[in-house]
Amino acid sequence: MRAILMTASLLALTACQTQIAEEETMPETCIAAELQAFVGQPLARLSLDTLPEPIRVIAPMTPVTMDYREERLNIEHDQNRIITRIFCG
Repeated sequence: MRAILMTASLLALTACQTQIAEEETMPETCIAAELQAFVGQPLARLSLDTLPEPIRVIAPMTPVTMDYREERLNIEHDQNRIITRIFCG
């Protein structure tokens, strides 16, 4: 019984260390603040290939997950492909 408890504790600690290591390598925020000048502009004005990943372009009526990822850049646009909102999450 004691061996099982020690093994379970060791596995739990290993999982915590892996989680901490992953969090330390992730950027703290995305670059949404730097791109606010593009709100109201056509989506084509943004060179999506040059922006750091992850990026999510959200069209009208597009379902998106509700998970929050502070490093993810979200770009919403309207039916005319005009950028309506740029945010992290």
